[in-house]
Amino acid sequence: MSARWLRGAAATAATAAFLVPASLLAAGPALAHTAQSPVQSPVYAPVRAPMQAPARASAHGTAAPAAVAKKLLRAWLRADRHAASRVATASAVSTLFSYPFRAPDKFAGCTGNACRFVHTSVRVPGGLDGILMIVSGGKVTKVYESRHLVKPSAAAGHLFDAWRKGDRNRGLEIATSTAVRTLFRTKFDPKGVKYFFQGCNSEPKGHSCAYSYEGGGMFMHVRGSKSRGYEVTSIGYIAD
Repeated sequence: MSARWLRGAAATAATAAFLVPASLLAAGPALAHTAQSPVQSPVYAPVRAPMQAPARASAHGTAAPAAVAKKLLRAWLRADRHAASRVATASAVSTLFSYPFRAPDKFAGCTGNACRFVHTSVRVPGGLDGILMIVSGGKVTKVYESRHLVKPSAAAGHLFDAWRKGDRNRGLEIATSTAVRTLFRTKFDPKGVKYFFQGCNSEPKGHSCAYSYEGGGMFMHVRGSKSRGYEVTSIGYIAD
């Protein structure tokens, strides 16, 4: 498949692409200053947890996922890595302490062992809308978080890699729920057709990043800016 065909196909696909209303992208991402810790920056707000029953220990004597997740978040807000390491793995601590936005201001509860903290006053890229912690054995073992990527190609690559690994939560770090749902309708087959990244081109209100494969092409429509961060908002396909 030629790059010239892809550019023409991208123009055709762009007209039917789902576009995010400009009003949703008008607000900046409220980035934290990289030189400041969460407790130092005034943009960090305390997490407001909804009324709920006290956390209970599991049958194995470990704390409930919500209690563990909240302990980790409080340690992060205090910039206390030592306390964080007591309730989370090293990789989870590293991921959380690199979060580029101000702290989420609402605890959205847990589904099984997956606990979420979300934003209600600012908009960040992706459908995750904050931080998701996976709790296992009394510790947070994995942290997913909204990403601030400064290139359209980086957003497209992040989503494609999440699909390749079969990890929806990773996809939601940088793509809308609509885009993730569309892409994950089919499972990536490592023995199937090969995908070739063809780069990103400008289109109305954003960029179209193309992947070609035998018989067609996939276009990830990316919106945002370097300052706000980019996200994949929709995905289109075209047959050869």
